[in-house]
Amino acid sequence: MYNQDLYKVIEPIKINTIKRLNKSKKWQYGYNKEHDVIVISKTGEIGEIYDIQNLKIALPKAKNVFKGNNRWEVQEYPKELQRIKNIFQWRDLPIDFQNKWHEYIDEEFNKREYGYWFSNKGVPTYITGTHYMYLQWTKIDVGKPEFREANRLFFIFWEACKADTRCYGMCYLKNRRSGFSFMASSETVNLATISSDSRYGILSKSGGDAKKMFTDKVVPISVNYPFFFKPIQDGMDRPKTELAFRVPASKFTRKKLLSKQKSEELEGLDTTIDWKNTGDNSYDGEKLALLVHDEAGKWERPENILNNWRVTKTTLRLGSRVIGKCMMGSTSNSLDKGGGNFKKLYNDSNVTKRNRNGQTRSGLYSLFIPMEWNFEGFIDSYGLPVFNTPKKPIKDNYGQYIDVGVIEHWENEVEGLKGDQDALNEFYRQFPRTEEHAFRDETRNSIFNLARIYDQVDYNEEIKYQALVTKGSFNWKNGIKDSQVEFIPNIDGRFNVSWIPPVRLQNKVINKNGVKYPANEHIGAFGCDSYDISGTTDGKGSKGSLHGLTKFSMEEVPANMFFLEYIARPQTAEIFFEDILMALHFYGMPILAENNKPRLLYYLKRRGYRGYSMNRPDKVWNKLSAAEKEIGGIPNSSEDIRQAHAAAIESYINTYVGQKEDASYGNMYFNTTLNDWAKFDINKRTKFDAAISSGLAIMACNKNLYTPIPEKQIKNKVSFSFSKYNNKGNFSKIIQ
Repeated sequence: MYNQDLYKVIEPIKINTIKRLNKSKKWQYGYNKEHDVIVISKTGEIGEIYDIQNLKIALPKAKNVFKGNNRWEVQEYPKELQRIKNIFQWRDLPIDFQNKWHEYIDEEFNKREYGYWFSNKGVPTYITGTHYMYLQWTKIDVGKPEFREANRLFFIFWEACKADTRCYGMCYLKNRRSGFSFMASSETVNLATISSDSRYGILSKSGGDAKKMFTDKVVPISVNYPFFFKPIQDGMDRPKTELAFRVPASKFTRKKLLSKQKSEELEGLDTTIDWKNTGDNSYDGEKLALLVHDEAGKWERPENILNNWRVTKTTLRLGSRVIGKCMMGSTSNSLDKGGGNFKKLYNDSNVTKRNRNGQTRSGLYSLFIPMEWNFEGFIDSYGLPVFNTPKKPIKDNYGQYIDVGVIEHWENEVEGLKGDQDALNEFYRQFPRTEEHAFRDETRNSIFNLARIYDQVDYNEEIKYQALVTKGSFNWKNGIKDSQVEFIPNIDGRFNVSWIPPVRLQNKVINKNGVKYPANEHIGAFGCDSYDISGTTDGKGSKGSLHGLTKFSMEEVPANMFFLEYIARPQTAEIFFEDILMALHFYGMPILAENNKPRLLYYLKRRGYRGYSMNRPDKVWNKLSAAEKEIGGIPNSSEDIRQAHAAAIESYINTYVGQKEDASYGNMYFNTTLNDWAKFDINKRTKFDAAISSGLAIMACNKNLYTPIPEKQIKNKVSFSFSKYNNKGNFSKIIQ
C-alpha cells in the first residue's frame, strides 16, 4: 500500500494556546516567529496545521462548511447578472435590483479574500481565496477547472509564500500537464484586478511562449470575469502585449453599490500585466508585484535562469522589504539544456536551509508534488488521487471508471521502457515520483552500466535512503588535536555517513618512529580528489571530494560498501584538509589521493600522518619519484591510471550496484555519487569530483590488482597455470 508523504497534519502548538488565541482572534496573517508557523488565516483564528515539505502552515478554523453534494461543484452564475458587462451598466440599474444582489456579490468577495470551506467526501475541506477564484471564475481550455487535491495543497503552499514576508515566492517542480500555467495565469489576473499602481510580469522559456500564455490564458481569464471583479480595461479587449486596468474592482459596499459616480471621477487602478522576451536582463530595473516564471527548467543557452533570477529578484524588493512575489514552476529539461540551472535554483530554495535573516539561498520556497498526485485519468470524482489499485472500479469526474491505481500504471510504463534508458529518463522527467526522477539526465555518453546505476538510485529513493544516511561532522574530542575524533550528527554537516565502526575499531592508530599509521587498513580505505587553492577568481572552483569504502574482511564490517561521502568546498583549504584528516583518524584507514594537487598530502605529512597516505599501487618503491616517496599519492596524468580508474568504477558498478541475481539490491546509498557516475566522461574527468574520489577508493581497496609483476617472474615463465604452496609449518608459503 502506498503511503503519501507530501503533507501531514501536525500539532506543533499546544491546543490550549490555540484555543486561547482563537478566542481573542489574535492570530495574525503571516509568519508567526514564536511558534514557527505561517498563518494563512485572515479571521484571527486557526485550525489544522499542515506540514507541506517542511513548511508549517496554519489554516483557518473551519466555519460555515458548505455541504452541498458532498464534493466541489461550481456555483451557477445568476443569469440576471450575466447580462451586466461592467460597473457602469450596473450603476444604471434600479436600486431595488442592486439591493437584491448585494449579498451575493459581497459573499463572493468574502470567498475571494478569506477562502472557502466545503464538504468533500464527508471531510471539511478548505481552499484558499486564490484557489476559489481559479475553480469558480477561471475559464481554461476545457471549460472550468476540476477540483484536485494536489492543486489544493499547491495553493495552500502558495498562500504561505505570499503570507511570509521572508519569502520571494515559490519554485515549483512539477509533472507534465499539472495545470501550473493556468493556475499562475489565474493568480495573475486575480491579484492584478485588486491592486493599484502595480505591475505584473510573465516570462517563459521563450518570448513566444510568454506571449502565448498572455494571449491564450491571461487575457481570456480576465475577459470572462464577472463584472463585479473586472476593472475596465484600457485599449483593446484582447491585447497582444499589455493588459491595463484603469477602473478599480474594489470590494463592493452598499455605499458603492448606490453610488452614481461617473467613470471619469473614479480613481484608476493604473495596473498592468505584460510579458517579456526571454533573457538574463528581462524586467531589469522594474518593480513587480508578481512575476510568473513559466517553464523555468527549460531555459537553454545562451539564456540562463540563474542569471535572470539574480536580476528579477531585485524587482521584488525595496531594500530589505519583499514587496512582490515570484510564482515559478516547471518540469526539468536534461541538465545541459537548462535543467542543471533550474536544479540549482530548486535546491537553493530548500526551506530547511536558511540564512540568519530566515531566508533560503534563493529567497524562494521549493515545492515538489509527485506525479501520482496529479496524473490525468487517475483522479476520482472527489478530486482525490487513486494511488492503489482499487478492489472495485472508481468513477472519475468524467464518468469513466478507474480500475488500476496510478502507482501500478506508472510502474508498468517504467517496466516497458527499461530497454531504452534515454526514453525512460525522459518519462521520469515528465512524470517524476521523486526529485531524483525530475532531474534525471540524458545518458547517451555514459561509459558505465546506467541500468544498474539508476536501478540503485530508484531503489534508494524507494526505501527512503535518507534514513540510512546521516549528515554530520567530525570533531576532535574536547578540541584537542591528534587525540580522539568523534562523529556528531548535524544537518548542516559536510559528511554523509552510512556506517560507523564499532567503538573498538574507532581511532585506531599505530605509531612507528614518530609516524602514525592506520590500524584498520585491512577493513577499508579512502579515495580523495583534493584542491590546493582556498579561493578562486570566480568564487566557484571544483569541490573537494572524499569517499570511504570497505573491503571483505573477517571483522564485523559490511563488505564492499561505500560508507562515507564528502563533497564540499569549505571557506579555506585548511578546513578541508583537517576534515579529511579527522575522517582518516576516526576510521583508521589509509587514503589514496591524486598528487598533482599535493597540499593535502604535505599537510598530512607535517601533522605526522604520512603513514596514512598510500603510495601509488602500480609501482614498486624504488621506481617512485622523490616527491612520491616523500608524500605518496597517485598522478592523474597517466593514461594507464585514467583507464584503470574508470575500469575500477565499472567493475564495482557491475558487481555491487543495482539489483543482483538474488533480487537483492546493493548498499550504495549515496545518490550524488551514483549520478556523478552516470554522467562521467573520461575525457573531462575534472568535472566529476565524486567519481574521481570514489574510483580512487575502489583502487585503494584493490591495490593488489595493480601491483607490478617483478621482472624475474616475467623472464621465468611457469608452465603450469596455478601456484604451488609449501604447507609445512603453521603457514602456507608459495613456492617460487
